[in-house]
Amino acid sequence: MAPHTTAAAGGGGGEEALEEASTLRHRHSAAKDGGEEGQANNGVAAAADDDGEGNALSVERAFADQAVPSWREQLTVRAFVVSFFLAIMFSVIVMKLNLTTGIIPSLNVSAGLLGFFFVRLWTAAIERVGLLRQPFTRQENTVIQTCVVAAYDIAFSGGFGTYLFGMSETIAKQATEADNPQNVKNPHIGWMIGFLFLVSFIGLFALVPLRKVMIVDYKLTYPSGTATAYLINGFHTPEGAKLAKKQVKTLGKFFLMSFLWGFFQWFYTGGDNCGFQNFPTLGLQAYKNKFYFDFSPTYVGVGMICPHIVNVSVLLGGILSWGIMWPLIGNQKGNWYDASLPESSLHGLQGYRVFISIAIILGDGLYNFVKVLIRTTAGFISMMKKNSTLPVSNNGSPITEGVSFDDERRRDLFLKDQIPRSVAYGGYVAVAAISIGTLPQVFPQLKWYYILVAYIFAPVLAFCNAYGTGLTDWSLASTYGKLAIFIFGAWAGASNGGVLVGLAACGVMMSIVSTAADLMQDLKTGYLTLASPRSMFISQVIGTAMGCVIAPCVFWLFYKAFADIGLSGSEYPAPYAIVYRNMAILGVDGFSSLPKNCLTLCYIFFAAAIVVNLVRDLVPKKVARFIPLPMAMAIPFYLGSFFAIDMFIGTVILFAWETINKAKANAFAPAVASGLICGDGIWTLPQSILALAKVKPPICMKFLSRSVNAQVDGFLGS
Repeated sequence: MAPHTTAAAGGGGGEEALEEASTLRHRHSAAKDGGEEGQANNGVAAAADDDGEGNALSVERAFADQAVPSWREQLTVRAFVVSFFLAIMFSVIVMKLNLTTGIIPSLNVSAGLLGFFFVRLWTAAIERVGLLRQPFTRQENTVIQTCVVAAYDIAFSGGFGTYLFGMSETIAKQATEADNPQNVKNPHIGWMIGFLFLVSFIGLFALVPLRKVMIVDYKLTYPSGTATAYLINGFHTPEGAKLAKKQVKTLGKFFLMSFLWGFFQWFYTGGDNCGFQNFPTLGLQAYKNKFYFDFSPTYVGVGMICPHIVNVSVLLGGILSWGIMWPLIGNQKGNWYDASLPESSLHGLQGYRVFISIAIILGDGLYNFVKVLIRTTAGFISMMKKNSTLPVSNNGSPITEGVSFDDERRRDLFLKDQIPRSVAYGGYVAVAAISIGTLPQVFPQLKWYYILVAYIFAPVLAFCNAYGTGLTDWSLASTYGKLAIFIFGAWAGASNGGVLVGLAACGVMMSIVSTAADLMQDLKTGYLTLASPRSMFISQVIGTAMGCVIAPCVFWLFYKAFADIGLSGSEYPAPYAIVYRNMAILGVDGFSSLPKNCLTLCYIFFAAAIVVNLVRDLVPKKVARFIPLPMAMAIPFYLGSFFAIDMFIGTVILFAWETINKAKANAFAPAVASGLICGDGIWTLPQSILALAKVKPPICMKFLSRSVNAQVDGFLGS
């Protein structure tokens, strides 16, 4: 349940694994084309379901002598203890990524590996003293995976780097307008936890009655959920367990290196723009234009997980914007915009950066929304026709399709533990009623009838998103959220707090459609690992509850520890918060606040995003894989290219490793990348504690030009 670049379960990745949302993050550990690699890397045949003619490739025959635990036995105390601590760790990592660039890779490989490792340690220790009562099963592993991902997904979908933080006074002061109490709500841990509890559960109930239809009857693929299942199945074979131990050891080694590197860097950050993060590796002029390598293990690791085309697209976007466009527009200072404006003003150069990136995001999102909607509709119609007619033999009798051993066993167990419809319908109505009555207390501008309308249409939109995700592995949750921004913001109007209404409605809608698709992904994983739907549902509920508390607490730690959080140019600029707020302002007030010629440029880039996507889909795949992704290109338009260089270095390392030894790279690159990301991310926790304790780094390492250095020396000498 988390969210939008992806890697295959074992290290491969599909170049289409790019979410149209505010980040490049996908729900699970496999991209659209990454399933086979992930399966093979874990010792499980890619065609493991069945070959249609025999059972030579059967997965379930390998586990046939193992009893399947009941749904209660799958929900163990140790599973949720391990899940809780992993959820904290991954929430810190995701929050850091959310507040820096918004690029969040799939961490499911790390969650699966570490969950497997910690429970193995637990059971081994208990077994030595003769107290082991229940062995560690793949069903329990699936429960841990589901719970951890459900928990840390709240750190992303809770809007801490997008709509929720976009409500704050910090972001409002940087926006074009609507900086007034009616359109501002500052973060506070109390209302954030309450808001997340009100909106995060309703999506779990929306599609429960359709689980059999979508997974058993329609046999939707859910590529990410499928790849995650093969990852877990592989862990619990002798070969897979051996590989998993090696992967965990590799992850731990690079985790420690990354953590110690973060600790070392901290000593040199005793002032503004100090330390290795501001190292002008490509020269001072390039540094001024945001081109430098900032020695970030996090984004080197992200580059190793993301598909090569994503990393190249991000770098190309940085070159196009900071290398060409912004210097040219900057030359129009005094002509296109007021020369006296500071660079951070959205009425000046910053406005072009923000609104052109919004145009690309919306163009890419619209194209993919229409594309997935068409594919979803066509697939649904085809499925209905297929199910409504049975092929007949020459003698007129129906031909029934043979059911493999795997399918038969999975179907029987999947249908065994039903989730009562009364729980689904009653839960949806109850949570909706509570939300309708309570959310206006949190946001007075968000009237009860806005929420009622959202909840009436939400199940239909949730079905569309879940069905489309099952076919394409693309979740369009943030597109539905952006639609909610414009629809509800315009409905409320500028005089009635429309900006805040749009952002709050975005949170409500995103939560519902995202959670519904995520639940179906998890149920697909459970279907393929023989985990009970009932245990999966309960695990998702518990994980979501954990996330509703952990994520706001982690954000609050960042918010209190770093005084400049959310400010452009700071260590944690939260770039998408300003993007989402300005979308809300556009929805309410139109285009009146844009600088000169900005709207024309927005039209051009909006159309260009659609055209580039269309060309990618029309040309042969061998050509399409070299065409950059508009969404990825849009990210550095606002933020800069420093992280793009980090990611590009990561992709070069992976490419070289794959050239030398592809099998080893596929098996261990995700572990190396996860270790780099986790170590650097976890260092943020002690760094925040040091900041709260007012412990400052002792050294400032800063770089000056020769002439400036001479002036400084002269000043100090005098």
